[in-house]
Amino acid sequence: MPARRWRSIIKRSFKMEIGVMNGLRNGGKCFDHVGQFGLNVCQLVSWDSSLATKEIAETVVKESKKTKVRVCAMWAGVPGPAKWNFVEGPSTLGLVPPEFRWPRIEALKKWADFAAMIKSPAIITHCGFIPENPTDTNYPGVIVAIRDVADHCKKLGIEFWFETGQETPVTVLRTIERVGTGNLGINLDPANLILYGKGNPIDSLDVFGKYVRNIHVKDGFYPVNGDNLGHEVKVGDGKVRFPEFLKKLKEIGFKGELIIEREISGDQQVKDIRETVDNLKKWLAKI
Repeated sequence: MPARRWRSIIKRSFKMEIGVMNGLRNGGKCFDHVGQFGLNVCQLVSWDSSLATKEIAETVVKESKKTKVRVCAMWAGVPGPAKWNFVEGPSTLGLVPPEFRWPRIEALKKWADFAAMIKSPAIITHCGFIPENPTDTNYPGVIVAIRDVADHCKKLGIEFWFETGQETPVTVLRTIERVGTGNLGINLDPANLILYGKGNPIDSLDVFGKYVRNIHVKDGFYPVNGDNLGHEVKVGDGKVRFPEFLKKLKEIGFKGELIIEREISGDQQVKDIRETVDNLKKWLAKI
């Protein structure tokens, strides 16, 4: 076989599909946001578990087929307070705070039921500031909570993916190992590792790369004080170094979706997403 053709086959085998975050709205008639960018895959996202109904699921399935947009995961928000900083975040986010744990477990199970109904392979959420110290008295309760949700997902034939951010890569890896249900994965947001000052996203793949299922294509800068996160910016303007990051993903055999997330709204968001789609295509063509 000619070398050129062989290289072409290898390149196709490592195809990473580009998609975008897409809010669950309009009773499930929500795929126009994806289509405007010429994309065919998305992560659905919602913080309102009252939308996780059979009726809306049926509409999502119908609209997904109609628009030819695939849902690669359901990003599942949970009830209660959520403070995105280093001061209040540890006591408000995810499954870590005991006082909010039970209703959040129930919400995640409801989202898992919804994900199964729409044939999504997984739910995703922030589990919170999981203790770095495994002897922390709160750590066993966090493990039990994650396992409870993961077991429910497993019965439905889907996975439970950690959104990176509040934890170091080693803490995420340890927690996956401790929970041990076999259906855990990672939605790697490289910008979050930077925004929270938790690690270098390229190097993180050496730690937990085998568990990475989806990528959030997002960029940002490291924190510059001890209370607040770093700030998000347009992809390519921050510290992620996407050409190198994508190359590393290919090296470890990643074949999942690259889901663009731009945490602003309006015309500028649309413009930045379009530019990111174009840049991703250029960067992927070079690896």
